[in-house]
Amino acid sequence: MNRVYVCSCFGITEQQVKQHAEDGASTPRQIASACKAGTDCGSCVRRIQSLLGRGACPRRELADRGRPVLSAVDGQDGLDGLEEAA
Repeated sequence: MNRVYVCSCFGITEQQVKQHAEDGASTPRQIASACKAGTDCGSCVRRIQSLLGRGACPRRELADRGRPVLSAVDGQDGLDGLEEAA
């Protein structure tokens, strides 16, 4: 049997996360409540989000379409006050 671990801290597999999602968990916090995944080091939270279908990044989608991701604030380009590294 091939087990793909999502959370190595608690030994939670991808299949277990999917089962909790089928049982009604729809957020990483709800997955954490069900099985503790994501509550120790936190490195698995993004993978859990992906399994829940929440891995999309709206800003990345805008950038991929050639649209501005960030807008200027008060006419500044965001570079004021930055010094060039020597």
